[in-house]
Amino acid sequence: MIELVERHTVLAVVVGSRAYGLHGPDSDHDRRGVYVAPTRAFWHLEKPPTHLDGPAAEQFSWEFERLCELALQSNPTVLEVLWSPFVETITEDGRQLLASRRAFLSRRVAQTYGGYARDQLNRVAARRERTGETNHKQAMHMIRLLIAGVHVLRTGEILVDVRHLRDRLLAVRRGDLMWESVTGWAEDLLAELAEAAATTTLPEQPDRHAVDRLLTAVRERNLS
Repeated sequence: MIELVERHTVLAVVVGSRAYGLHGPDSDHDRRGVYVAPTRAFWHLEKPPTHLDGPAAEQFSWEFERLCELALQSNPTVLEVLWSPFVETITEDGRQLLASRRAFLSRRVAQTYGGYARDQLNRVAARRERTGETNHKQAMHMIRLLIAGVHVLRTGEILVDVRHLRDRLLAVRRGDLMWESVTGWAEDLLAELAEAAATTTLPEQPDRHAVDRLLTAVRERNLS
């Protein structure tokens, strides 16, 4: 099945610390991609896989329709793929996907970004209480998610590159900031998120009709 990635990838990007501008010399090259399974493959009882690992290390890809489903749910990980500044591979189907990316956005991002961040904060706090240890990297990504959530609600764009906050975010990851300062920053960002959610111009729901037209066009182009 890995040939679906090798032969039918329409979009491949770099994500993770290198896309965030938070990488170091030894950071991984996290890659995410989108492949389009041939339309005729869906006519069989056994359907094409919705996602695949590899073939390279730290590489993960979604089938086009699955990525659309997750993006419509405002999944932060998937939305970052559509706004990554580092595009390694793109085809006509990939260009159409990026051209339609704002159709996936809705006010739901307030719940997904805020929910993901709160979950990470609770996990870090629970571990601190249980073991006395702090997962500083997880805490940093909690802050980064909240910053990105506020940004998309205010601008309608997914914030991936956060190098303008690199020093402060890396201080969180190193454990240089007191825990009270980290939680205080998170509380401020949660308040900003609530304010941004109340005033955002994003639609209540994503444009499912536009996404459906996109998917139909992709299936038609890959019918041969």
